[in-house]
Amino acid sequence: MKVLITGSNGFVGKNLIAHLNERADIEVVRFTRDDDINQLLTLMSDVDFVFHLAGVNRPQDPKEFKTGNTDLTQALCEAVSACGKSVPVLYTSSIQAEQDNPYGHSKLGAEAALTALAEKSGSPVYLFRLPNVFGKWARPNYNSAVATFCHNISRGLPVSINDPQANINLVYIDDVIKHFISAMDGKLSDDRFVDVQPQYSISVGALAKQLEAFRDSRDTLITEPVGTGLVRALYSTYVSYLSPESFTYHVPKYGDPRGVFVEMLKTGDSGQFSYFTAHPGITRGGHYHHSKTEKFLVIKGRACFRFRHIVSDEFYELFTTGDQPEIVETVPGWTHDITNAGDDEMIVMLWANEIFDRELPDTYARPVGSEA
Repeated sequence: MKVLITGSNGFVGKNLIAHLNERADIEVVRFTRDDDINQLLTLMSDVDFVFHLAGVNRPQDPKEFKTGNTDLTQALCEAVSACGKSVPVLYTSSIQAEQDNPYGHSKLGAEAALTALAEKSGSPVYLFRLPNVFGKWARPNYNSAVATFCHNISRGLPVSINDPQANINLVYIDDVIKHFISAMDGKLSDDRFVDVQPQYSISVGALAKQLEAFRDSRDTLITEPVGTGLVRALYSTYVSYLSPESFTYHVPKYGDPRGVFVEMLKTGDSGQFSYFTAHPGITRGGHYHHSKTEKFLVIKGRACFRFRHIVSDEFYELFTTGDQPEIVETVPGWTHDITNAGDDEMIVMLWANEIFDRELPDTYARPVGSEA
């Protein structure tokens, strides 16, 4: 399939091309603001689908709204008509097409031109009235609060907020592209207007606080719930604005003659991750918990885990090695320890189901002792 993308150098265009490049069956033809509008007729040769992303939203002269949105779209429609076949066109309009302002008028005019094309030539038309789109590669200090905030907060720069309570409606770039590709593949319904889901609403103040929490997590080690929904999308966007020299950061390291202990990541409701080392013959632990549980994974070396029930005095011992991944879980009411039973340094990953609280550690010293 051969597709034409207008505005291919823009934020949405770059993301779309990155996804299309992952497919061997797609050939991309690009049209940018540096190209002459008269080239559209030639570029349309053998095109099977058009992504019309080009437009103007911040011109120096308001008259450019019409030339950059309505007139450009009309020229594209004429090129599609002239190619002699029914070519689907997807257009990135705006929710402001319903507003009484020069930008909204120009977008509405572009929609009207595409609607006329569909009625005249039978070319399928998909109109996306998008709210604020956010994600990687959006231009900061332009027309995206998310991009500007991500850029500034990740670099320790201040952000300007006029009304913290003002709400903004958002869609994530990957969700937008998913819908675009579904349209190209003929998987959308025949409805001319297409809504991208999910859509999110957040206040400007809450947006800034969430991004600041991402920044602060490198110091507290407490991660935000970044696995789903808006927080996932915002976190992916935030880290995409990190400068390369900020790709790394240090975490606490505690050492003594036994080895080292390093905390990696903490969560608000699912505990924390860390790792420790132990020299040959070294034993760590020798304590029990009433409620806390842990999971140990030996990555390198050979370990001896020992357990003793604090009431029944039942004893249990087992060995694991880094060659065979095996989780060892501690159980409340059993005192336990771990000994490096090998000849080399032992490295062990550790997950605890709660963040360590020095005031209420739920950790009570009690030697395991040897098997009776």
